[in-house]
Amino acid sequence: MIVIESSLLGRFKDVKFGFSTKIGLGRNGQFDFNLSYSVGDDPGIVTENRKMFIESLGLSNNNIAFQKQIHSDIITIVDKPGVVGESDGLITNKSGIGLAVTSADCTPIFIYDRKNKVIAAVHSGWRGTEKQILFKTLEKMKSEFGSEPENLFAYIGPSISKANYEVGAEVATLFDDKFLTANKSSFHLDVSSVNLDYLLKFGLPKQNIQHSRICSYGARHLLHSYRRDGAASGRALGIIALMEN
Repeated sequence: MIVIESSLLGRFKDVKFGFSTKIGLGRNGQFDFNLSYSVGDDPGIVTENRKMFIESLGLSNNNIAFQKQIHSDIITIVDKPGVVGESDGLITNKSGIGLAVTSADCTPIFIYDRKNKVIAAVHSGWRGTEKQILFKTLEKMKSEFGSEPENLFAYIGPSISKANYEVGAEVATLFDDKFLTANKSSFHLDVSSVNLDYLLKFGLPKQNIQHSRICSYGARHLLHSYRRDGAASGRALGIIALMEN
């Protein structure tokens, strides 16, 4: 099994983190170690694969909080594991609970507050990015838990790159030109860099941010991509958990 790790988050003994790939030890089936129930995969295979991935992180499937992602700016404060409902951002200060994000091109962001012992997991496609879900998550961490930017550490996970993410004018007009490359009849949008900009605008020091440049579309043998594979695409799962020291 290949699991993508964060060297930044890996510095902290009370944080566990991992991001799955298509390369697993379970029954891959049609969807190549897919970890989502929403793509038409055999639920039994998904359950088996999830269990294997989650246990590889030293966590239990029974202690993970999942959300029904809807490309929104809805943020949920989690106090127990399980399915929390419609949401695209999760926050908790409870140790032993993992926060999960599924992804197949959208930008996943994972945040740790080392002072107040708070974590967050955010799913941000272009819609969520335009709605500023990441910035709103940071604001909620501050208002609810006292999180200050100098104490926050963030990992921007693998997602589709600007070179491979073509959008129409109706989407391009929603974003600053510095995140766009224009062609004759279309545009290319750098969603992950918009989210990097949100982190910096909130005040996180550059050294507190790790920005993965692995492209989900380009890394065909490693990552799922809905833009590349359409209905045949599985989903990766990223999990961050706060552990007791």
